[in-house]
Formats: sequence, C-alpha cells, structure tokens
Amino acid sequence: MTGGAGLRSGQVAAAAGVNPQTLRYYERRGLLDDPARTPGGHRVYPPETVTLLRVIKTAQRLGFTLDEVAGLLAAGAGGRAAPGAGLAGRARAKLSGIEARIDELAAVAATLRSALAAGCDDLVTCAAEPGCPLPFPAE
Repeated sequence: MTGGAGLRSGQVAAAAGVNPQTLRYYERRGLLDDPARTPGGHRVYPPETVTLLRVIKTAQRLGFTLDEVAGLLAAGAGGRAAPGAGLAGRARAKLSGIEARIDELAAVAATLRSALAAGCDDLVTCAAEPGCPLPFPAE
C-alpha cells in the first residue's frame, strides 16, 4: 500500500480519538491487522481502521473487556459463531451482570445513607452500638 491508499498512524489515531500507542497495542492483541508499510517503514492503515477503532472503544465503554471485544469482532467477521456468541447474546449477559452490579451498588449506597443518618463518625464506635446500620460480620 503506497501513496494515498491509506492513513498514517497519527491520522488514524486522531480520527478515532485514540493515541498512536493504542494502535500498536491493539495490533499486538490481535484486534487490528498488521498494517501495510511504506517503503520508508511507516505504518499505513486502510480507512476502515478508524471505524474499527471506534467500534472497539464503544464496546469498551459498554463494559466489554478487550478479550470480549476480540470475541465480538471474531463472531461478527463472517464466521459461524455459536448461538449467543454474537452481540445480542453477549449484550444480554453483560447487561445482566451490570444490572446485578447496580443492585449491589444501590445496597451499598443505602447502607452509607443509613450510616450518615445515624451519625456514624467512627467505625469502631459505630460497631459497638446496637443500632449500628453498618453490616459488620457476626462474631
């Protein structure tokens, strides 16, 4: 790939809102194909790399790990993925985990509100109080 057939690292990174080191990291992780090189050794990426980077970053913002993103990309790359291996199945599973985490965080928030309302200012003193709202383990 030479001439105007692709984008240099800095151009891709700027267009996708990532830094150039992210490109190399994603290449090492197998999320991006190794780019073509100019005769001078500079990396040259196809324009669709910008879209792929945006997809990866969006999936991360939705809570998917890079390993999970790699699986999503592989499932969507025209391969015959097992049922539930595509976005819909994985999104359902991710949503279930996030909703469980939200429930856990809501319980923590309620406990902290109770501690504030009870005037708890010292963990040890609060633990000794019979009406302490903090969930200390039973002895």
